[in-house]
Formats: sequence, C-alpha cells, structure tokens
Amino acid sequence: MGPEGWAAPPILPGPPATAGISKAALCIAAGPWSLCAREEAGGGTPWGGSPHTGLFWLVFPGLSAQEDGAHMGGCFCIPGELRLSLGLGKETPSKDPATSSEFTSSPEEKEKCFLPQSMIPDLTLSFSVKSRSRRCVNGPLQEAARRRLWALENQDKEVRALFKDLSARLVDIQSQEAQFLITFKTMEEIWRFSTYLNLGFVSACLEHLLFDHKYWLNCRLVEDTEIQVSVDDKHLETMFLGLLTHEGHFFCRATCSMAQPTEKEGECLTLCENELISVKIAEGESEWEGVSLVTGQRGLVQVSALEPLPLPFHQWFLKNYPGSCGLSRKRDGTGSYQIGRGKCKAWKEYERAEKDELNFHQGESIEIIGFVIPGLPWFIGKSVCSGEVGFVPTRNVDPDSYSPMSKNSAFFSDEERCSLWILGSDRKAESASFLHTLAHTDITSVYRLSGFESIQNLPNDLSESQPEGFREAQPGGAWEEPQAGGSRHSSSSEDSHLEEELLSAASDSYHLPEPDDLDDPELLMDLNTGQEEEEAENFAPILAFLDHEGYAEHFKSLYDFSFSFLTSSFYNFSEEDELVAYLEASRKWAKRSHMTWAHARLCFLLGRLSVRRVKLSQARVYFEEAIRILSGAFADLSLVAALYINLAAIYLRQRLRHKGSALLEKAGALLACLPDRELSAKYELDVVAYVLRQGIAAGSCPLEARACFLAIRLLLSLGRYEEVLPFVERLQLLSGHPPAIDAVATILSFLYDKKYLPHLVVASVRKHSPQSAQGTSLPVWQAHLVLQNATKLLGVPSPSWNEVSTMACPALRQALAACEEQADQRMQRALCLILSKVYLQHRSPDGAIHYLSQALMLARLLSEQEALESSLCLAWAYLLASQAKKALEILNPLLHSLRETESVTQKGVVHNLLGLALQGEGRVHRAAKNYLRALNSARKMGDVRNQAVTLANLGHLTLTSWAQQLTRDYLLQAVRLYCKLQASVETDMELVQVLLWLAQVLVSGQQLAGGRLCYEVALLYGLRHRHLKSQLQVTKSLCHFYSSVSPNPEACITYHEHWLTLAQQLRDREMEGRLLESLGQLYRNLNTARSLRKSLTCIKESLRIFIDLGERDKATEAWLAAGRLHYLMQEDELVELYLQAAIQKALKSEEPSLALKLYEEAGDVFFNGTRHRHRAVEYYRAGAVPLARRMKAVRTELRIFNKLTELQISLEGYDKALEFATLAARLSTVTDQRQQLVAFHRLASVYYSLNMCEMAEDCYLKTLSLCPAWLQSPKEALYYAKVYYRLGQLTFHQLKDAHDATEYFWLALAAAVLLGDEELQDTIRNRLDNICQSPLWHSSPSGRSSERSRWLSGGGLAL
Repeated sequence: MGPEGWAAPPILPGPPATAGISKAALCIAAGPWSLCAREEAGGGTPWGGSPHTGLFWLVFPGLSAQEDGAHMGGCFCIPGELRLSLGLGKETPSKDPATSSEFTSSPEEKEKCFLPQSMIPDLTLSFSVKSRSRRCVNGPLQEAARRRLWALENQDKEVRALFKDLSARLVDIQSQEAQFLITFKTMEEIWRFSTYLNLGFVSACLEHLLFDHKYWLNCRLVEDTEIQVSVDDKHLETMFLGLLTHEGHFFCRATCSMAQPTEKEGECLTLCENELISVKIAEGESEWEGVSLVTGQRGLVQVSALEPLPLPFHQWFLKNYPGSCGLSRKRDGTGSYQIGRGKCKAWKEYERAEKDELNFHQGESIEIIGFVIPGLPWFIGKSVCSGEVGFVPTRNVDPDSYSPMSKNSAFFSDEERCSLWILGSDRKAESASFLHTLAHTDITSVYRLSGFESIQNLPNDLSESQPEGFREAQPGGAWEEPQAGGSRHSSSSEDSHLEEELLSAASDSYHLPEPDDLDDPELLMDLNTGQEEEEAENFAPILAFLDHEGYAEHFKSLYDFSFSFLTSSFYNFSEEDELVAYLEASRKWAKRSHMTWAHARLCFLLGRLSVRRVKLSQARVYFEEAIRILSGAFADLSLVAALYINLAAIYLRQRLRHKGSALLEKAGALLACLPDRELSAKYELDVVAYVLRQGIAAGSCPLEARACFLAIRLLLSLGRYEEVLPFVERLQLLSGHPPAIDAVATILSFLYDKKYLPHLVVASVRKHSPQSAQGTSLPVWQAHLVLQNATKLLGVPSPSWNEVSTMACPALRQALAACEEQADQRMQRALCLILSKVYLQHRSPDGAIHYLSQALMLARLLSEQEALESSLCLAWAYLLASQAKKALEILNPLLHSLRETESVTQKGVVHNLLGLALQGEGRVHRAAKNYLRALNSARKMGDVRNQAVTLANLGHLTLTSWAQQLTRDYLLQAVRLYCKLQASVETDMELVQVLLWLAQVLVSGQQLAGGRLCYEVALLYGLRHRHLKSQLQVTKSLCHFYSSVSPNPEACITYHEHWLTLAQQLRDREMEGRLLESLGQLYRNLNTARSLRKSLTCIKESLRIFIDLGERDKATEAWLAAGRLHYLMQEDELVELYLQAAIQKALKSEEPSLALKLYEEAGDVFFNGTRHRHRAVEYYRAGAVPLARRMKAVRTELRIFNKLTELQISLEGYDKALEFATLAARLSTVTDQRQQLVAFHRLASVYYSLNMCEMAEDCYLKTLSLCPAWLQSPKEALYYAKVYYRLGQLTFHQLKDAHDATEYFWLALAAAVLLGDEELQDTIRNRLDNICQSPLWHSSPSGRSSERSRWLSGGGLAL
C-alpha cells in the first residue's frame, strides 16, 4: 500500500474509450450523495467532444440532519476519487432506508438510467460556518461571512482568482442566499475541483476569502471553526463514471441474484446478491465480461445487474491487489449500520438498575449526547421531559427515530480526523534561512518614532467591530494558546478617540464598553501552607476551586493525559508523596463538608496519581468512590468519562471483568460515543481494545472503525508508532478512505506551491495538520510554504515592510510547537519574532509581548547580540502597549551593560527608547535628556534618518508639554531632514506622522493656514504611495479641523466623503455605515432643500448597511433619523411610516429600553417642531409612559410628563397640563431635590395660568422651600427674586392681600440686592410704593396668609 496507490487514475488526452456504451449508465445512491452518470446517445462520454459545464450550489445553514452528519466526518475520499456510498469495509449493501431505493429498484428501472439525458448547464455550491465544539452552525460567524460576501459582489476579482485556483469559473455571487454559482469548461476542471472539495480545500479556501485578520489571530476560534461545503451530486456522479469508463476495467457488485439462462448455459456467471465482480467493458453490448472474486469463474453478466463499487479506494485496491475476496456466498444480513445523533424515541419502557442509568417510558423523546453507535449496548442520553442525563440501553430505542450520520464516520469531528496527521520533509535548511531573514529587525540600528504605530500598524481591515461568533468560541484572547487566558485589547490612541468623537457627533446614541475578557480561573496551591495544622480554611481554596458543578475550561488540565495539573495547579512540592498527602487531607475535608464535586475530583486525582505510581488497587478504590459519590451526575461529562475509562482500564488490567462488566460496557460507550474527548487514562488502550472486540463481535462496522481510530490516536500520542500500522490498514478498509494519514498529503503543499496556487498551499497544510490537539506541531518547511503563499494572497510585495499575512498564524504556532519538541532554540526565537510582527502589524501589542518574552528567554541562551535585539523588541512592544514602566525595567539595565561597549548606534537606540518610555511615564526632563543623547549619537554616526526621528520625538515631547515654539522648531528641523532622505514607504509614512504633529502645533497656535497645509501635504504623501492607512489617519484629522477648529461645512463634507471612499476600499461596512450617518447629519445642518435630500439619501444608505450588518440599534436610529428628515422636508405622509418602523423594530427585538428611547425621540420630532405638535402626545402618553412604568424608569417618566406639561401649556390645554404637571410632581418626590423644584415650579405655573391663585402660591412656596438655605450663585438669587416678585404680584392683584404682597416684594428686593441688579431693584421699589399708596393697603390692617391653605409648603402630602 505505497503512496503511489493513493493517486487518482491519470486523465489522458482524448475522450475515454467508452464510445460503445450506448443507452447505458451507472446509478449509485449512497447517503448524502445520489450519483447518476449518464451518457449521450450515439457514442462518446458526456465530456467527449465539446466541453460541458456544471454548476455547484453553496448553501448556508439548512442542511438536513443526514447531510449534516455526513459532512461532519464521513466524507472519506482520496484525491481524484469520489466517495459515492456509505460502504463500511464489508461487501454488504446499504440498508439505509433513505438511500436504498436505488438498490431495490427493478432491472427495468435500472435500464432507464442508461437512457441519454442532457447535462445540467450549471452547478451550485453551498457552505455553512460551524463550531466544532458546539457541533452547530455558528450564526454570528456565518452572518459575518455573508456580509463579507456582500462586499465582494461588485468587486469579485478576488473571488474569481480564488475559484481559478480551485479549477472553477465564477458565474455569480448571491450574498443574500449565501451562495456561489460556478461553472466548468473541461473534465479536468471538474475532477480537480471535486478533489479539492473532498479533501476539504474548498472550505479552507473560503476561510481565506470570508474571514478577516481578527479570525486568524484568534487561535481558539480558528481551531473551533470549520466551513462545511455541499455540492450537487449529479456532477460528482458524472466524474466518477468518467474515471471508471476511462480505465475500461473496474469492479462492480451484483445488485441481485442471477442464474445462468438455459440458452446461454456455460457462458454467463451465476451470481449472488452483493457478490464482487471484476468487469471489462464490451463496446456496444448489454453484457460485459466479468470475473467473480468469490469463485474466480469467468463469464458474461448483464449490465443492468451491476453496480460499480462506490468507493474509489476499493477500485484502486482491488486493481493493485487482485485475488479472490474469500467470502461465503451465504451471509446473514447485519441489520442497520446507522450512527445516530439528535433525538430518538424509546420503543419500550426502561427502569434503571443503576443510578447512572436513565429512566424513561415508551414513546419518550431522548436527546442523544454525543452519538449512538450500533454494536454498543449503551449510549448517553438526556430525557427531553425530565432533563436527566444517563446511560440508555441501545436496544430500547428505535434506531429509525434518530438522525443518522455517515456510516463511515470513524471521526465525529474534523479535530479527530486531523489528530492523526503526520508529515515530514527535508527542506529544513532552506526554510530556516527564509524564516531567519523574515525575523530580522532593524531595531538595533534604526530609531523608533513616537506614536508611529498609529499609522504603521493600522490593520488592513479597520473595522472595529467583532462578530459575536468570534467571542463565543473563545473566552480567551487571540494570541494565547487554547488553555491561556484572554488577551487585553491594546490601548486606544488619540486617533481612535478623535474618530469616535467625529462619528458620534451625528448621533445621540451611546455604546456601553465591552467587558474585559476574563482568564479562566486557575489554582496555584502552595503545599507548604496548612500542612502542620489541618484546618478547614487551609483547604478552602482547593475545595472551592474543585467544587464546581459541571465542566469548566480550567478543569481540562485535571483530566488530560499528560498530568499537566501537577505543574499548572500545584507547586512547591519536592516529592509526589507530599502532593498525595495534601490531596488526601483535602478529600477528607470535602467528605466532611459534603462537597460532592470536590470530593469526586479529589478522588479522581488521587486515583490518577496512584495509577502513575502503579498502585492499581488503590487507584481502583479511589475511582469507585468517585463514581459512587457522583451517583449518576453527568454535569461534568469529561470527569465522568475519565472516571469510567480509568476504572475500566484497571478492571481489564487486573482481569476483574466479572466485577464490572456493566461498567466496562458503559466506559466503552463514553469512550466511543463522545466526540473530541481528551485522552485521560494510562491504560486506555486496554479499553479501546475492549471496544474493538465489541464491534467485531457485534458485526458493527461503524463501531469497529471508531475503535480503530481511537487505537491509532492513542498509540500515536504514546509514541508507539510500530503498533499503529495494523489499525491504520483496518481503518482504511472499514472507512474506504485514508483517514488523515495520507502519504500524498506530505507533498501536496509542495506541488501546489510549484503550480503557484497559494490558496491551495495554505489550505492543504491546514487540512493535513492537527486542528485542535494541544502541543501539536508542524514542520518548519511547511510553515515556510504557508508564509510565502499567504503573503502572495495579500497582493503586496513582502521585502519592503515584511508584512506577514495573519493566515500564516496557525502554521507558525504549529511550527513553533515542532521546534520546542526538537529543542531548536534559534528557530523558536525566529518564529516568535515573526509572530510578534504579525500582532504588531494589527495593533495587538499584548500578543506580541507574549511571543517576544519567549524570544528573549531563548535569545539569552544563544548570544548577547540576539539578547540585545530581543530586549529592544520587547521594550518597544511594551511601549506600544502603554506599559512604559515595564519597558524601563528592560532598558535601564540594557543601557548600563552598553556603557562598556563602543557601539554608538546601539547606545543611541537605547537612549531613544528610554526617552519614549520616560515620556510615557510623564518624566519630561529625563526623557528630553535621553533624546538629546540619542541625537548626539546619530550626529556622530552621520545618520540623517535617526537624527530626523530624534528631532521628531523631541517635538512630540514638547508638544505634550505645550512649549509650542520649541515644538515647532524641532518638528520643522525633522521635516527638513526627512526631505533629504531618499523616498521610501517607511520614511514617507514617518514624515506623515511628523506633519500631523506639526499641524497640531500650528493649529493650537492659531496658525490655521500652516496647519491646513501640513494636513494636506501629509494626505498627498499617503495618496502618492496609495497607502490607505495613512490617508485614513490624515483624513480623520482634516475632518476634525474643518468641523471644530476652522468650521467649513463644505470642506468637512468633502473630506468625510473621502473618508467614506477609504472605508469602501477597506471593505469596512461598519465604518461605511457610521460615516454615512455622519454625512447625513452634516448635510442636514446645511438645512437647504438639496442638502436635506442628500442627507436623506445618506441616512437611507446607512440604514441598508446597518440592516445587513444586523445592528438593530443603529438601524432603528436610522429609521428615526429618516422620519425626522421627512418632517423637516414637510413630507408628512412618510413621517409616521418611518417613526413607527423604528419603534416596531425595537418592540419586535424585545428591547424595551430601546423602544422607550425611540418613543420619546419620536415624540421629540413633533415637540421640537412647528407643525402638528399635538402628535407628540400619542408617542409620549401612549407609548413612552407605559414602558417607563413597566421598566420602573422613574426619571424618564418624570422627564416625559414635564414635556407633556410644557406641550399642553404651549397648546393652551391647561386642564391637561394640570394633570401632567401633578403627575410629574408626584414622581419628583422620589427623585432628587432639584427635580422636585423643577416639577413643583412647573405645577405652580399651571395653577397660575388657571387662576388657581392659592394653589399657585402654595406651589411657589414649596419650590422655595426646596432651594438651598444659603445662596450659592447669582442664578439662585435671580430665581429667588423672580419667584418672590411673582408671588407679590399674585397676592396683591388676585388674592387682594396688600400686606402679604409687601412682604413678598421685600424678599424679592433682598434677592435683587444680593444679585446687584439695580434695574430690578428700582422696579421692585416702585411696586412697593404703589402698594403702600393703594386703598387695599389701608383697608386691611394685616396679612391674611394664615387663612389660606398651605398643604404643600406646610409639609402636607396632598397634591
């Protein structure tokens, strides 16, 4: 079985030799494929003569359960051949009722398949984005892929190039349906594309197309995600028929029993159903010559009674290893071979005999946890009714009730399939040289510019949003290994704040900050604590850590095969006995405290340690105790599986099967049925062998294949490679496909590289490399290939900026793991430097720090020069991460060590970085001294660029200190030096940054013309190099300049439109939507008929984008803004339409807070307008108020009632105004004092308007009682004066109380005196004189205030 056997038959020029097969076809149906190959009448194959075209459909979610299962792990094909059936390694027909109709059809029906039919002109291809861990569609990622496809509809050059690599021709992109339409012109294109499809390269290439850098930087997400591809089966059938008929000799299966006809006795074969025959095509005949592989007899056989072997591997094997199959013709049917999942129904009742089993009734629905495999007596299920989980006897459920998956699925996920990948190459020397060159940095000779990362390291895709699917699969960060915690977002620069300020100016919405990603909890237990005094509090940390119901990510190290918990969770123990004693004491405390999960996990750890020390009986006691404690709890399935498998291994090792036969069966179910289960037992191979014996005894091919796979994976992990081969050979026979150990895979990436197919190079390495196992590795030469070809996919040359595609990150991480295994420290350091470059390019300094720290540790073992270089890189990364203190901790010792050397340039580099670090710490004088020393070093060496950088850094330093003249001088000198340098992208982009600083200085000094000139020159440099990132940076500054510094609406709109163009070129849909929103606001501010129309166009375009992006909040705001614009344009018939659309969207999304906000803002449209103001009442009273009450949003309800009061007053509806003002006053009593003052003042105004004078007086006095006792500002004095003046007027004229009116006016006069308003004082004095001279003054000897009610001002509660 050499590597050459895996290759597909060659495609020779000219039509295949099948012209004699007229009116004949071969029909093969199997599982998810239903394949028919038909031939044109009159000779020739369907692809003979003129080429035909075909179409594949790529469909987003919507796969049936059968299709989903098939694509999960059962599509086993060798390159160039198709898997057309669910053959299981035995010569038995498919019993799948969903796929067996073709096999049970009559010979007459089969003859119809040979009739000529025209080929379908086009084919369709569909895909769906899935999460491996959750085994379901990843909705957010899928939507992100659809949005990316939407952006490519009008610019499909990249898509066409991709499908050209895949030997297909793009016809159309349909983003709404999430599908591609493709076509083929030659048979070779169909064959190659189908090969790539079966090998998984199409799905991998679609990842290159649909996902951005954030996806590739997130190693957890990459490992958890797969794109599954579906194709139209009829074209695959055609290809298969062509490959077979091209040879003219292939193997078939008899579809029915046939006896020799009397008239042809001795000429024809006597056949039994399912018998294998080797046939040769006889041109123009209905009978072919065949040889039985059972009897060896030769004879003629009817074409209608034949069916080609569905698996290409079988065809190859039988051709290269001919002989009799040696099987008896009399074989009993083996029944259904379904592997199932989903839900099943119990066809009879079961009452559990053990606590870990599941009770259920006849007809009850059971959700299958993992899978159910025929041949195993148990599987794990969950009752849909009760929610309980337990073991379910397979015999008690209907095998036709659950969703079947492929019968060849030895692998339940792509992670399992890829875990068997092995690769090797001798190209290490060339690859190592390339990687060392790529890792080279000039940091030891070239100074770094402060803040330069704001331009240099902007990502290619500047979208700041990350779909939910990116967060769902990875609670941790993008750069850490799967067990590591989450990375922090790099600190935002001033530019991001400026962008947010500009974009948020057009919207009243706000965004809550994203919560920081949290690391998985870890327990690092010091075993020296609590050893002498066994008190409960000494064990509280470990008990709290372990007593978690259910599985958590931080428990992974406890269950894995490598005993990693010994170093990850405990420390400070010299001997293992100390750890055992500590765990034993913890177990006792857990038992006393009835902490079930902590008790069980401690027993498990003690059992594992006992196995490690070959104390199997002791380990058995611990494991049995743990299972007994759990009492059938399945919340932590990983723990349950590890316990059962470890205990089963001990039973088998100690030959105690009689004691735990049921447990062995259940352990076998846990071992075989759970996908992606980590190895956890030292003697797990014994359990795997037990399961394999079960499969053989039961005649279950799926179980046999599964057991072979488990044995292979286990032996590879143990390094016992010499034992793997028999299992691999058997698994190949059972599955019909080389399961991930494909000899061709070792050279596929190399061949694709020679043919300049970069997509396929990267895809082949990814598909033939481990996807999920921790510590897996990739040869350096394949990492080299990935880097080269991923850079080609960027479309930019690599030598200048050494830009590395993020698509290479998975391969680089795997290559780093390989170097760690081989202890290749120099290559490890190079790979760490390359990875750090990738993260720095995309403004993720925390990820760079992670790898640079490793590089520094390795460099210290290599040489002083490499240690210096790595130290400087790490210090620079710390500076980019705004961690100046840590940078100083590196740079200060480094400078001290360089004092004894004569390297002027290196000293200058360190001084420059020290200046940056000290500047970040706010130590300006020390930073300036270091910059000046760096400048002197550069002048000594005559390095113009380093002088320019240092002067620019000095300018930036003084810029933050607001020494404008000095800053201006430094920056002007830097600009002059940059102009002397030879133009290059690096230096010109540095000059752009310096010009931005200089513009800032000039603008702050009111030299607006000079500042504008600097901005525009900087933009010209960006345009000159077509550098979108620098253009984006400068355009943001120009937008700020023309919006805030030197307002110019027309210029501001012009640069916002350029910003919009950049966002479209960067394919950043979110930024495009926000810019359209801002442009809409800018056009609206012009307030002309034309500008309002343009504003409406922008808002509606942003609405379409927000709907496509699924941003419901922004979409509802756009609906509302459109309604507001229609109101301003007096298009009243459309106003209500858009306002109601916004509100209904919020109500349908069940977001009451958003709906409340929209109701209020919709009312504000009319409230703040001049037409139809009464319509605001409906939105306020009927919409906002009920929602505010339901949400108990008191302040919002109070604000709305205040608005209703003002509205009714303006409309002269005083009765309604009194109602709303009273409600507002009631609500204000539960808020702060200021809100009460406002509410009662408004209520007093309403009473005054209604001539209810006594109530008005009472409310005014209530407001005065709410004022502070001491006046704190002139505004308060003015308020006192006005209120007392109003009270005086009201008391004198309406209440006819001259004496009380006099008192009010005296108080008003006192407030006016404090205010110092002479005019107001004169007015009040005149009023006092008039009152004293009035007849009312003499007719009433004293005030009558005591006769009037004081319910509010006197402390009463009634309103």
